[in-house]
Amino acid sequence: MKTVPIGVSARHIHVSRAHIDILFGEGYELTNFKELTQPGQYAAQETVAIVGPKGKFDKVRILGPARPNTQIEISRTDAFSLGVNPPVRESGQIADTPGLKVIGPKGEIDLERGAIVAARHIHFHTSDAEKWGIQDKQLLRVKLVGERPLIFEDVIARVSEQFALDMHIDTDEGNAAGVKTGDYAEVLD
Repeated sequence: MKTVPIGVSARHIHVSRAHIDILFGEGYELTNFKELTQPGQYAAQETVAIVGPKGKFDKVRILGPARPNTQIEISRTDAFSLGVNPPVRESGQIADTPGLKVIGPKGEIDLERGAIVAARHIHFHTSDAEKWGIQDKQLLRVKLVGERPLIFEDVIARVSEQFALDMHIDTDEGNAAGVKTGDYAEVLD
């Protein structure tokens, strides 16, 4: 059986260096609050508010380190509350996505684009992918065995020497299956 740990991602934001300077002040450095499963990635101590046409969320966690582009990852339920309709996308694919206002302690940004519902995916270290015969960008079927078991189709395999084995789903998906971070899923094919 091919099992992978599950990581349920709550709403969060990745911020560019230029936007960190606007939101927190010139030269500000994010503070590592907690290491994440992917090497070199961390939840920052810092949070911001995000504002859409219909609603606002305070204390949205920044994930570090700084990224080339600012990107906000929300669930479909979050999108309804904010009043936006972001596409389901892989991280970094922010063309033709809605923007939101981001408010920090020192400034704010009106993003023209950057809000997505993250496509469910599994990070594979190259050695794990080779062992299981999985290719980068391959679409997988994955069974989540929680309170309400279900099978997800079109789970994107992301393969890199930089990754650690981990499946990423959002809170809507985790709630639908009754799973939480640290539970396991089974790769079917």
